[in-house]
Amino acid sequence: MKKSFGYLLGIFIILLLIYRCADTTYKMGDLTAPTGIVITTEIVGATTANPAGDGSGDVKITITANDALSYKVDYDANTPLDLVYLPTGSTTKKYTTLGLNTYRITAVVYGKGGSSSTVTKDVTVRSDFNVDPAIVANLTGGTTKTWIVDKSVAGHLGVGPWSGSVVPEWWAAGVNEKVACCNCFYTSTFTFAKVAANNTYTLQVTNPDGAFTKTGSLTTLPGIPASGDEGCYSYSGGTSAISFIPASTGIAATTPSTQTSILLAGNATYIGYGAVQKEYEIMVLTSTYMYLRVQGTETGNAWYLKLKPL
Repeated sequence: MKKSFGYLLGIFIILLLIYRCADTTYKMGDLTAPTGIVITTEIVGATTANPAGDGSGDVKITITANDALSYKVDYDANTPLDLVYLPTGSTTKKYTTLGLNTYRITAVVYGKGGSSSTVTKDVTVRSDFNVDPAIVANLTGGTTKTWIVDKSVAGHLGVGPWSGSVVPEWWAAGVNEKVACCNCFYTSTFTFAKVAANNTYTLQVTNPDGAFTKTGSLTTLPGIPASGDEGCYSYSGGTSAISFIPASTGIAATTPSTQTSILLAGNATYIGYGAVQKEYEIMVLTSTYMYLRVQGTETGNAWYLKLKPL
């Protein structure tokens, strides 16, 4: 009898717990989307006479909003969407396209429960830059010059952090390291030319064995498969205009760097590795050696490349 009573009591308690759990109401917190978003821009060096700034291309950007938990910004609607996280909602952006240009800034502000609001603002900025003639001479030979990745030296490809370091401290390739898997990395050529008629510059990429690249959204080269491992993919190459711009990477002037970058136009060309980004900072450039740094496809990575004339 006692055992039966205990058994029935146990069932009663279980049913009571089930009832209480079923009766509990769970509520999600308020999904309060941010309001009152304002993008404030201050063009460095702007005056009444020169409202587009002093030619540095620097713009101080501040995003404010009600009920904001975090901020992201895309600096230019004319390029692929690239939302950058801003911990404080403030930053200084260096715009490097030469001349007077208008950029559309897009701010995405996140609130409770992942809710978000978006606003845009246009800013017109002037960027002036005169490249060191020695850089042009070494890169183009005065007319045209072809370069290849130098597989004979260690570190011809390297990876390190984008911020806080300017060396490939995470990984560096050994001599001939990619020959077995990805020999196209070493057979692709990169020909830089100076067009004397109008003082412009071009890059022609030739890929006899394909392009060394990632796939899908991790590359901008046309015709590359939507998925797959890093490797050699069929790509005949292309030609694009290039320009020289002040490096926007933020590397201190005291660090070995020319403070100059090669900026590729369009998506048909690349240097060494099919990167998404098209700005390659020239760390070192002589008539026989070129050392470049580019923002890697993965967030927070910097890639390093060593090339030699063909």
